[in-house]
Formats: sequence, structure tokens, C-alpha cells
Amino acid sequence: MGEAAKRPGQKRYEWKTKYKRIGQCAAALLAGLLLAMPGAGAPRAAAVCFAGEIAGTAEEAAGDAPESEEAAAGDGQELKLYAQSAVLMDADTGRVLYGKEEDVKRPMASTTKIMTCILALEEGNGEDWVSVSSYAASMPDVQLNIREGEEYRLTDLLYSLMLESHNDAAVAVAEHIGESVEGFAAMMNQKARDIGCTDTCFVTPNGLDGTRKEDGAVHSTTAADLARIMRYCVELSPEREAFLAITRTASRTIQDKEGKRSFYLANHNALLNMMPEALSGKTGFTGGAGYCYISALKKDNKRFIVALLGCGWPPHKTYKWEDMRKISRYAFETYDYYEVFDKGKTFPPLRVIDGRQETAPLSLNLDREQETLELLLKEGEQPDIRYEYAKEKKAPVEAGSVVGSASYYMDKERIASFPIYVTESVEKADYLWLLRQVAGRFFLLRREE
Repeated sequence: MGEAAKRPGQKRYEWKTKYKRIGQCAAALLAGLLLAMPGAGAPRAAAVCFAGEIAGTAEEAAGDAPESEEAAAGDGQELKLYAQSAVLMDADTGRVLYGKEEDVKRPMASTTKIMTCILALEEGNGEDWVSVSSYAASMPDVQLNIREGEEYRLTDLLYSLMLESHNDAAVAVAEHIGESVEGFAAMMNQKARDIGCTDTCFVTPNGLDGTRKEDGAVHSTTAADLARIMRYCVELSPEREAFLAITRTASRTIQDKEGKRSFYLANHNALLNMMPEALSGKTGFTGGAGYCYISALKKDNKRFIVALLGCGWPPHKTYKWEDMRKISRYAFETYDYYEVFDKGKTFPPLRVIDGRQETAPLSLNLDREQETLELLLKEGEQPDIRYEYAKEKKAPVEAGSVVGSASYYMDKERIASFPIYVTESVEKADYLWLLRQVAGRFFLLRREE
């Protein structure tokens, strides 16, 4: 496969790199000439070593000296984040690009509410009136201060949930959708499993610390699972546009059914104003979880998910924003889209047993414009392409039947897959057909005689 093709948006970075290479080479050459002049003596050998080090650095780092902590981090393993657990994920494929204790189970506080919101959007009717129970009204701060017996539109409670992170609104929503908090938690856990989360346990709809009665499991997730849930919310859910509309709203005023009480809601996701790349997000805090944050980022068609758990405790409320700045800069500077599709790949024909023909051709059966796969990669990364297909098959063989796949892997994780098809049918060679073949050859031989 040829060299991966880079998107045009990287020209500035490439020219910057090119000029730095030239400057480094020039500096090395000048130093070598000066040290090689008569009278320089022993340092002459040092000039060769110096030039060699410069060339090695240029080879390894594309000639770009570290300009920041993030650039010095190289592959991202030394980002020096405050968070106890962190994940940077490619929102397009779900590939984890960077992780710090990403599979360690931790409490996640109000980042829980992204699951509550997406479930309510998918399972409920936004125009429904939600009746407030005494249990919902009893929730601790942060609360909307709704009262038992009042009714609010489901959509309005979702704004309360996501903009102000109100705990009482979350319970009211959960009881409306799941008939009880326990019933809704069961729905949350099923959805988590459907998404691919294997280390998540939802007990409460608002993220308050909780323990499941039947088995003692605590309300917790991992940074990797939380990123998967956010990716589902903004990329895969049929209600993703509604989710984004709610979480990106700056403010909203809501009122109860009777119009006696109204509330002004302001979005507490400060990153929306701090960082133009911020697409969506949710903050969270409890004494057990610390400051948590889950976000979706987008810039120049690059889309990332960032999850932070245990990102400091009071008074370090701003640590999560510092971590977001670091990991966001690393993401957008390090990763770019590359074309990696293995064009022109051909396959040996399928051997057909007991068929009217001995072989059948195989193909990906793609038009030229369909032969494309762009992946977010670091410079120099290449996917592992695995072609797996049957070598033989008994007749009959139908055109269009799938006999294998062309799969693209990164870090042992399958990112994309294309079916391999049989492109021509081969019928079974039954006795009547064989008899006709023998008879035809017999008459052909007699004619030639």
C-alpha cells in the first residue's frame, strides 16, 4: 500500500516542519565547519556527533523541537494530567487514542446525566407532563426546587438536568420513564451494555453516590466507558441532534403546568465559552468522585471525545479545564485524517467443489468512489489490514454471497470492515448435467473423426 494521503488542512504544519528541518541542518553544518577549522583539534570529532544528534532528532520528530508540555509528550503517555482517569477517543471510530487508567472503575458524579438525558429522549415524549413525586422533590442540591404534585414538560426537565445539573429533575425524569428509579437504572445499565460498556454500573439517575441493594455494586464507570456513552449520545443515537441542541443551549426559562412558577436555567458548561472546539459536555462533582468532565470536541472535521474522572477536589475546581486544554491541544496537533484504503487489492478465485465451473471470482465489489477509508492517525501510523476469506466452497455458489472480509485494525481493535463477495454464480454439477457434458464431448469426438 502506498504512503497514506494527508488532508490539505495540514499545510501550515508541514511548512513549519520543513523550515525547522532546514534550520537544524544549517546549524549542524555551520557548527561542523567551525569546529573542523585548523586549530580546532580534538573538538573536530564532537562536530560529527553533534550533527548526528540533530539528524536523529529530525528523523524521529519530523524536525520539530518540543514547544510545549503537550508536544514533549510525544505519544501522549506523559500528558501529566490532574485526572486520575482520562481518555481521548476518536469520535468517528470509537478508537481510544490516549488513556490514563482508562479501565479503572470510579464514581462519575453528574456526568451520569448524559445517559439519563439520552434515554429520556429515546424512550419518552418531550411533550409529556411529568408529575413530581415526594422522593424526587427530596433530592439534595443541586436542585431545581420542584415540589411534590407539580407537573413539568419532560423536555423542560431535560434542560434543567443538563444545563443546571438539577438532581430532583433527574429523579422526576427517571420515575416518568422507568416507573421507578430502580426501573430506570435497569434501563440505563441495559443501554450501557448495548453501547459496549462492560465496566459500568448505574444506580442513580443523577450521579449521586449509591449502592445497588441486590448485589452491593456501587454507582461507577470507567473513563473508557464514559467516553463510549458520550460518543453514542453525539454520534450514534437517533436522538443525537436533540441531545446536542439541549446541551449547547446557553439559557432557557421553564415553568410548571399551571404557570404559577417559572425558572431561569443557565448552562454551566463553561468550556462552551472557553474553547471554540467544544461541541457538548457535562460537568460533575461529588465528594467521592471529585471533579469530573465528559466532552465532545470538533475542529476541521476532526471529532474527539474526552473523559476525565477524579480531576481534583476542592478548591481545585479548575483542574478539569487545565486537563481539557492539554488533551485537546494534543489531540488536534497530533492526529490528522489519512487515506488508508488498500486500493487495487485482488483475490485468488474461490475453488468450487462439485460445480459446473471450477472457480468463482472474488471481489470487494466496490465502485471506485467507494474505495476509501480515512482514519485519524498520528504521522507514520498504519492500520493492520487482515484479509480473511474462504479458499473453497461446495456448489452451488450464489453471486453476491459473502465469503470473507477485509478488516482494518488499529492497536488490535477492528476499526472498519468490508465484505468480500462472490461475483459470479456457479451451479452444482448434478448427474443430468454431467451426462449432458459427457454426451456432448462424445458427439464432438465422433464428428472430428
